[in-house]
Amino acid sequence: MKTRRLTVAQATITFLKNQYIERDGVETLYFGGCFGIFGHGNVAGLGQALQQNPDFRFYQCRNEQSMVHTAVSYAKVKNRLGAFVCTTSIGPGATNMITGAALATINRLPVLLLPGDIFATREPNPVLQQLESAGTQDISVNDCFKPVSKYWDRINRPEQLIYSLPEVMRVLTSQAEMGAVTLSMPQDVQTFAYDYPEDLFKKRVWKIGRPRPDVNLIREAAEWIRNSKNPVIVAGGGAIYSDACDVLHQFATATGIPVGETFAGKGAVRFDQPYSIGGLGATGTKYAIEVANEADVVIGIGTRYSDFTTASKSIFKNPDVKFININISEFDAFKHAALPVVGDAKAVLEELSGLLADFEVAADYRQKIADINKAWDDEVTKIYAEGNGTVVPIDQAVVIGALNTFMDDRDVMINASGSAPGDLHKLWRATDPKNFHLEYGFSCMGYEIAAGLGAKMADPTREIYVICGDGGYLMNNHEIVTAVQEGIKFTILLLNNNGYASIGGLSESIGGERFGTRYQYRDENTGQLSGEFLPVDLAKNAESLGAIVIKATDKKSLDEALAQSKKNDRTTVIYIETNLYRTVKGYHAWWEVPVAEVSTSPSVQKAFETYKENKKEQRIFL
Repeated sequence: MKTRRLTVAQATITFLKNQYIERDGVETLYFGGCFGIFGHGNVAGLGQALQQNPDFRFYQCRNEQSMVHTAVSYAKVKNRLGAFVCTTSIGPGATNMITGAALATINRLPVLLLPGDIFATREPNPVLQQLESAGTQDISVNDCFKPVSKYWDRINRPEQLIYSLPEVMRVLTSQAEMGAVTLSMPQDVQTFAYDYPEDLFKKRVWKIGRPRPDVNLIREAAEWIRNSKNPVIVAGGGAIYSDACDVLHQFATATGIPVGETFAGKGAVRFDQPYSIGGLGATGTKYAIEVANEADVVIGIGTRYSDFTTASKSIFKNPDVKFININISEFDAFKHAALPVVGDAKAVLEELSGLLADFEVAADYRQKIADINKAWDDEVTKIYAEGNGTVVPIDQAVVIGALNTFMDDRDVMINASGSAPGDLHKLWRATDPKNFHLEYGFSCMGYEIAAGLGAKMADPTREIYVICGDGGYLMNNHEIVTAVQEGIKFTILLLNNNGYASIGGLSESIGGERFGTRYQYRDENTGQLSGEFLPVDLAKNAESLGAIVIKATDKKSLDEALAQSKKNDRTTVIYIETNLYRTVKGYHAWWEVPVAEVSTSPSVQKAFETYKENKKEQRIFL
């Protein structure tokens, strides 16, 4: 057998740069490169290997968590058909990636993590940054990745790489199993040489098939739909990742079945289609919630039914409701005691369309849904025009409306946390499957700016707009520097309301009176954080990181700032202060957050009584 003598790190990079992916006959290079920060745990191994392989591009990042967010965003825009590698040193460099790993796995998005590890030989133990245990020497902080990884391995000997690397790719390209993959690499083993089989480094194409559904199950699903009176579709992220949006549009148009969307699924259908009822669930539209409550058959397409989608299992109130779950993952397909139609969303919808070629919902139901679509669009127009955009500080909804109106159809809006997701889920007029990019599986503050970088790298032809609150900005703004360094331009709308608006509103709802959620000095008399607002200048901070900064105060100046930003050739931050207290109301849907059962606070006591009433609306689907 012909062999090539390489270090473990060199072999890893050589293997990775020869991996390709193919779906529907289209073949593409799988990895976009490697994000990393070097330390003593990876500089001599993976660092040297990356230097020796300049065709596998290395990107210098500023924070280990944010590099994973960037990689996840890249994969999301690529419809999970492309990924990035992330490498760090041992200790804090590695553990900083754990949040990003959890986010990737929860959202079913692929990323390959290569954290450095302690010496496999153990000769210099304990090394700098090593976690010691009195009970075993076979443990390091990298073991913390196990519960948040879909595949985890540690390379203690060079030849183990031969068997581990194909497993890494198997999981990364599995539409049903993908998430974070962690290959823990002891710093000494990275530098060890071995005579690897030449065949390990051949070009390899991983074919992504479209599994067809079981014929009996899909026929039963078609019969359920045919016998339904008020069916509704819940479009999740899987509908987009499967590239099933056109087929979904044809199916909904032909049958008249309304389509509601999860956070991950928003954009699967255009907002202006007569069957579209918009965001569905705890943060859904008024009418989508009403339709869900009356539905007798719920057709979930690529959704994992989070508590926001089901309003903590308090919607879908029809006592006879049944679920049909179309999902590539058997785990998700069986949720809610559903009829599990396991398969690729596009393939399933194509077959279902044939079986239901002569089926349409009743004319009055179709007309009702069309009326709902128009009524909600009129409501959005009204909310976007609130106060005519002249009230200062401006309402968050007006900012969203200005951006939504300004953006082209293929542009991308990114958000992840705070009060904006709830407003966006209700209000955003999505025009393209990638137009609405919201990470809400982990709802991770700090995802936003890093994700802007990843999205632009994944598709440079699109303009990228990031909505980031002051809380998310203060947690993680580092990759502005990387964007400037790489000449990658996107626009950040930095909304400052001097506090955690989302959790503040939640605090009020459970009787907490926004305790600890505003950015204020400590009052010397009361000892509470109730003094003046802090004098932090976020605009100057962004400017110091290399961004162009434009300040806006009202809708007119915001419109002007958006127009200027589009002309800029460098990452631009539009800074605007927004009202902390005025957000879009909810529409008769509940999200369960427990309330203290006993309290001396009257507001908490009142909230607990409301909580008990809402609990009565919950149901178990069996």
